[in-house]
Amino acid sequence: MSGYSLTDLVNTLPITFLLLWALVLVLVEAFAKRSSLTMVLAAVGLMAAIVLSVMQFGVESSAFKGMLTIDGYAIFIYVLVLGSGLLSILLSYDYNRRMGWARGEYYILMLFSIAGAMLMASAANLIVVFLALELLSIPLYILAAFVPNNAASEEAGLKYFLLGAFAGGFVLYGIALIYGATGATDLTEVVAAIPTTQSPVFILAGAALLLIGLGFKVAVVPFHMWTPDVYEGAPTPVTAYMAVVAKAGGFAALLRVFISAFPSVAADLVPVLSALVILTLVVGNLAALAQKNIKRMFAYSSISHAGFIMMAFVTYGQPGLYADAVTSVLFYLLAFAVTSFGSWAVVIALEQAEGKGLNFEDYAGLGRKYPVLSAAMLVFLLSFAGVPPTLGFGGKFFLFRTVLEGGYTGLAIVGVLASLVSAYYYLRVVIFMYFHDGEPQVRSEPALNLVTALTAVGTIFLFLFSGQLLAWASQAVLALL
Repeated sequence: MSGYSLTDLVNTLPITFLLLWALVLVLVEAFAKRSSLTMVLAAVGLMAAIVLSVMQFGVESSAFKGMLTIDGYAIFIYVLVLGSGLLSILLSYDYNRRMGWARGEYYILMLFSIAGAMLMASAANLIVVFLALELLSIPLYILAAFVPNNAASEEAGLKYFLLGAFAGGFVLYGIALIYGATGATDLTEVVAAIPTTQSPVFILAGAALLLIGLGFKVAVVPFHMWTPDVYEGAPTPVTAYMAVVAKAGGFAALLRVFISAFPSVAADLVPVLSALVILTLVVGNLAALAQKNIKRMFAYSSISHAGFIMMAFVTYGQPGLYADAVTSVLFYLLAFAVTSFGSWAVVIALEQAEGKGLNFEDYAGLGRKYPVLSAAMLVFLLSFAGVPPTLGFGGKFFLFRTVLEGGYTGLAIVGVLASLVSAYYYLRVVIFMYFHDGEPQVRSEPALNLVTALTAVGTIFLFLFSGQLLAWASQAVLALL
């Protein structure tokens, strides 16, 4: 431990606290064996970590010999994933009891995974990026397969694990190539060594392999194959959690690594990134059109949203647009998180045992029988489609503005067309809710109702404060640039 000090632990207090808290909960669960107690303590730990994170906002520091960076960008992601974890716990407790698999380990695994996402946001060293990726992913593999004696859940966990391990191999190989070419893994040392390297091809190949590995985590095409089956087979609260936190962690690392270490290869990567954006938007939206299961539809919808976020990433090669690009990504991630948890809350309210209640037909008559719940779902679907006055509209507006400022008019046109296509399959759900007769079965649970109400109000209310949220996101990225 020579060279490390108490200051390192203080600088990384939100992550350190969360990891220690998760270890304490392992002991609590081992002796108390009460999932309700573990759930409450996990929620308390997340709230405490949020407070610790907010206290660090505006402070720029590093830890462990520069391997971790704590700045406004990292803190923004901290608050986003910690808040997402809190919403996931609220969605999970009654659902897990209803389905018959309420176990305390569930919440402990979630805390470790959140810590991994936080580390990805702070990673200033390629080795730490890999370790954080594994800490984020391994608990997710287990959570996806958490349902006992359920073939779909076990298949989801196995597919996620196998393809995730394969993607991790790409990340490691990319790191090896970059280290071989530069002799460094710290991002600041890598960017300094690139101009003098004798192996520029290795740099480009290494960056491409990192893009593949992290592209798997955020589910961009063609690295998206796991997404529909895992989303459908995993417990629905786990699906809601991974849709937001895995995406936030993946994009947090992707932006920090490429902006900090690889600005010199931007010109070579932009055509590749543009192709990935177009593929992701086209495949995600066209595949969503054919779905009748709402979990699979939201899976392909999540893929298309990754394509929208990647649109801003394409402009990272233009120094004058760095700030706008990262700011728009952070805002979009926030908008997606709020909208996504709300929509999944409605899905959980209608889901019955053995995977029933997940088809579009099961939403028939919801508008007549449960007008408040259907109105909330309408708000979420409109936000996903980018219709004002919703938070999703603000996210897409800022993304398109950044893309147009970068001169990528063609990408913006593709994005607009993709939004129109997405409106069609979102409106299919609306048509079932309001124009088809049916007797939907809905669960009314306090925590579930709270998440639905908070996110529905937030989707509209936060849009009214888009300027302030954008200013916060803009301030958060200053240190990154």
